[in-house]
Amino acid sequence: MKKGQIGVTTENIFPVIKKFLYSDNEIFLRELVSNAIDATQKLKALSSFGEYKGELGDMNVTVTIDKEAGTLTVSDHGIGMTADDIEKYINQIAFSGAEEFVNKYKDTAANIIGHFGLGFYSAFMVSKKVEIRSLSYQEGAEAVRWECDGSPAYEMEPCDKSTRGTDIILYIDDDSKEYLEQARIDTLLKKYCRFLPVPVISGKVQEWKDGKYVDTDKDKVINSTEPAWTKKPSELTDEDYRNFYRELYPGQEDPLFWIHLNVDYPFTLTGILYFPKIKNNLDIRKDRIQLYCNQVFVTDSVEGVVPEFMMLLQGVIDSPDIPLNVSRSYLQSDTAVKKISGYITKKVASRLDELFKADRNDFESKWDDIKIFIEYGMLTDEKFCDAALKFTLLKDTEGKYFTLEEYRTLIEPAQTDKDGNVIYIYATDPEGQYSNIKAANDKGYNVLLMDGQLDGHFISMLESKLEKTQFVRVDSESASRLIPKSDSNETGLNPDEISMLTTLFRSSIPKSEKAEFLVSFESLDPAADPVLITQNEYMRRMKDMAATQPGMSFYAELPDNYNLIVNTSQPVVERILKNAKEALEEKVAPLRDKINADNDGLSKLRASFQDNKPTDDQKDEEKTIMAAVESSRTEMDKIVSDYALEHPVIKQAIDLALLSAGLLRGKELSEFIHRSVKLL
Repeated sequence: MKKGQIGVTTENIFPVIKKFLYSDNEIFLRELVSNAIDATQKLKALSSFGEYKGELGDMNVTVTIDKEAGTLTVSDHGIGMTADDIEKYINQIAFSGAEEFVNKYKDTAANIIGHFGLGFYSAFMVSKKVEIRSLSYQEGAEAVRWECDGSPAYEMEPCDKSTRGTDIILYIDDDSKEYLEQARIDTLLKKYCRFLPVPVISGKVQEWKDGKYVDTDKDKVINSTEPAWTKKPSELTDEDYRNFYRELYPGQEDPLFWIHLNVDYPFTLTGILYFPKIKNNLDIRKDRIQLYCNQVFVTDSVEGVVPEFMMLLQGVIDSPDIPLNVSRSYLQSDTAVKKISGYITKKVASRLDELFKADRNDFESKWDDIKIFIEYGMLTDEKFCDAALKFTLLKDTEGKYFTLEEYRTLIEPAQTDKDGNVIYIYATDPEGQYSNIKAANDKGYNVLLMDGQLDGHFISMLESKLEKTQFVRVDSESASRLIPKSDSNETGLNPDEISMLTTLFRSSIPKSEKAEFLVSFESLDPAADPVLITQNEYMRRMKDMAATQPGMSFYAELPDNYNLIVNTSQPVVERILKNAKEALEEKVAPLRDKINADNDGLSKLRASFQDNKPTDDQKDEEKTIMAAVESSRTEMDKIVSDYALEHPVIKQAIDLALLSAGLLRGKELSEFIHRSVKLL
């Protein structure tokens, strides 16, 4: 028997102490099974090279539990090890046999998993003792047994193993007994080893008998050795891709389409990415895409490997160029990883462009489902944005789709304002904004439908990308003011009439802490509504963005600001003004004359100030006149307000506008209905 000390040096003790930078002790099973696969693949490679002339025989990897002995065993029939091999690959920590083998046979040994130098020692995370029993494939080799309790001390001696390959026997720690449960082991094997290239056997296939599941004599193979991404696209049908998706995500609706990744320079990368139906449920999850290394599951947290917006996709990425035994932060900064991320972005954009060009009708039919993915990508990735501008679609309220170039050509003649800006009019609620959309359509304007979760941000991005472009929501102005053709805004009213109408309508607006209304007047189409409600585009957009973007809560807390536009050309408004003037002129005229006289006196007084420095007497006189003006104005406003309260047609006109804008609710809505019945 040989006794010795494992060769732990200052260069490799750190990863041992840190448990190889693995965050979960369950990783041990991945490492041991992967090493077993590695050994199996090595022997297959040597056989194909003619360096091993014996029978390959059974090449499965087996995971066996012995609860009575407290052991978990991983067995293979691969290349095996001699005492010298164990001395070199086990006793010298962090020397990777896979790396050496690949370097020797790098042109033909592509299937060796590799990169697992410290993998064997992960066994000590769950074991109080580990035993190796191995017989090398080499002719005349002597079987060897190695044992270690987790300290640098080990024992190694010949043993009676008669079959080629290696058994790794783990004597499970008392605090890790979960790994002696078949269900737990099967769960881990399904997680990490479900697509390994060599059959992995764990337990027996069960059948239902006498009211319970019982083992049969048939071995249970837990993995699919040739998953779809390892094949060429030409070897797969659409149904093959869908079946693989169902295998990955059972119970989910079939994907819209997929992208098969296959590149071997300047790095090796294969995989399949699927576009699920996303619509408006923006859900960035970290477990949609699975990362593999030569068919070994590594992680489903792929933030560093794919751009953030691709977290909306599902599928598999497999690359031996992604380092495994590293922390996530290092993974994100690794040069190879950045190149892979850039390639995937380019490939996805290229594939979308191909789909658009190949069958535009089909692409349009899928647009509403993939729109949020494309918008998210354009908002977060500049290179993807530049590529996506070619196939991004805009949809109008009639359900027609346009590329950005097509749409600009369509609207530019009619929707260019006085400053040369092309105005893109959009709606967010086709039903709620129906009257606004119709008014815009009646003026010959096209209206886009922008009701997506990211459309507020997307609109701002397009305004920055497209020259002389401005987006305006259809209810942000009256239809005649959506695209200003001139600076004029004639109302046809004199200042006294505007003052009276302002008081009449302002006094009839519902009081609300959450909304503020600015009364204005425009001479619109006589057939249009008497009152329109619009919302300032900038403030509304800021509030919408505040709902999805941290750091903008200031806007969310502000009250909503609305414009209450009175159509001075509308017969109802003309009648309201005419009736009010006739009813109130006798009371209002003296007050108006007094206000004008006091204001004239105030102007003369201020003109008499020497060097703009009034005397104390002049200051007192100024205050007296100003108080008189304010008193007269208050009295006049009360007369007009009292009149408005007695004439429900004014309130009715406002409530109709509020109802059209979706702002009439609760008590106000109930009163509107009751008043409408009375007016009938």
